[in-house]
Amino acid sequence: MPIHYEVDDHVATITIDRPETRNALDMYHFRDLAAAWRKFKDDDEVWIAIITGVDDAFMSGADLKTFIPQVTELQKQIAAGDVKEVDGCRLSDSVYAVLRNVKIFKPIIAAVGGPCVAGGMEMLGGVDIRIATPDATFGVMEPKRGLFAGGGTTVRLPRQLNFPAAMEFLLTAERFPAERALELGLINEIVAREQLMERAHEWAHRITANAPLAVQATKESVLRGLALDLEAAYKLEQEISSQVFQTEDAKEGPKAFAEKRAPVWQGK
Repeated sequence: MPIHYEVDDHVATITIDRPETRNALDMYHFRDLAAAWRKFKDDDEVWIAIITGVDDAFMSGADLKTFIPQVTELQKQIAAGDVKEVDGCRLSDSVYAVLRNVKIFKPIIAAVGGPCVAGGMEMLGGVDIRIATPDATFGVMEPKRGLFAGGGTTVRLPRQLNFPAAMEFLLTAERFPAERALELGLINEIVAREQLMERAHEWAHRITANAPLAVQATKESVLRGLALDLEAAYKLEQEISSQVFQTEDAKEGPKAFAEKRAPVWQGK
């Protein structure tokens, strides 16, 4: 199965495994990647995800040789048969797969070991921590082919980087090396290829050392707050804060501190 989903110690690792296409996805693999994200979102025992790709690629978007014809045929079948899906595929799967407007408040780490372009860049905008190898490259390259990055990049990138940096990516449609991506604030750090997954798991365990509901509430407050004016964002923050203080973990944290021991989080 080209989309692998593995869980260990509250951490899900999602691996895109299509080396023959440099991890570009067709309709069926977008479906499977979307299913992996839904599985992650709905499992209370999984607190954080790492997304990565095999070999020397991360994700290079849609497999244009097969994806467009597949989607065209899917649209025809849906229109003719009054159905919402064919072979388990929905038109919305590719959008969900790249995390466009998807409300997942659990943290997500990207371990980027090669090209991260097109749909890869779209998905990168939906993750929180980004680690890359020295040979990783990044680019919003759709305009070079007369296309448009409609999976969230034109919305998210200007909110995540400073405006000139975002426009450098969006308007030049060039491929940027990891060093430039780090300089512009797109990624958190660069590590040697042989250390990529080890480092991603180190980041994951730094985060899972914290109370999962508090971490998720923090991300929720940030993402939802960005869409609000300041007054409304403060109100939302207070509402979320009140919910966190009513959890069992909010009792466990101070108790563990007083008893000079590590807390045992329940996610409740």
